[in-house]
Amino acid sequence: MESDLTSRRWVKFAEIDNARDLGGLPVQGGGATRFGVVYRSSTPQQLSESDLAYLLGPVGLRTLVDLRTPLEVTQEGYGRLAESAVRLVNLPVCKAASTAAPSELVPDAHRFDLRQLYHELLSGSAGSVVSAARLIGDARRHSVVFHCAAGKDRTGILAAMLLDAVGVHAEAVVADYALTAERIVRIRARLDALHSYRGLPPVRTGILDVDPAPMRRFLRDLHTDHGGAARWLRANGLTDLELAALRRAMVEQS
Repeated sequence: MESDLTSRRWVKFAEIDNARDLGGLPVQGGGATRFGVVYRSSTPQQLSESDLAYLLGPVGLRTLVDLRTPLEVTQEGYGRLAESAVRLVNLPVCKAASTAAPSELVPDAHRFDLRQLYHELLSGSAGSVVSAARLIGDARRHSVVFHCAAGKDRTGILAAMLLDAVGVHAEAVVADYALTAERIVRIRARLDALHSYRGLPPVRTGILDVDPAPMRRFLRDLHTDHGGAARWLRANGLTDLELAALRRAMVEQS
């Protein structure tokens, strides 16, 4: 049953490697996240004509939330999406002291601490995370796809914050994060051919490790230090009404 659900969540494209629906995940108190509302992805900039048709048709894409830095956007662009009617929103997720260079997320990284990175990215990007939650809570913007480069770290943080905020069980959030391992070889090959991401470490090393432990610890810290994502979002500017709208948008009650 779980493998069938996971298979349903993956969205297959010709030239986008790591796209999945955030629907079908169990929520505390009953129910599950809705299918067809919000998707997470690796960079879609190389999408084919058939990929674009699928995004605009069955996926119903209205809003693309880009978590890359402005420099990445300038260097890499949006491909065919740039000429579409999709609303493109750049909400960078980066460390507070960032120079906005993509290379800071491409370290030579056998000792790289992903848990620390995730906390630094969250603390440096409160405005972007809150804006994304606010946008996703607005049904007029659906469906929404959010992405970074690999669709693992920056995308993983936003996915974790959204899912935790609406009550998805922690282990389901961690399992969603870990699914990127199924695509990481393909992701690396594509990114290594792009100007902004050359010099990536080997798969399962440093920034390309998809060990679920750092995400599990990140969520634990989030609850210990902030009382969870919902409280963090409210402390950083999301109103109670906006949080309720996010939950209505993302959760289908049983």
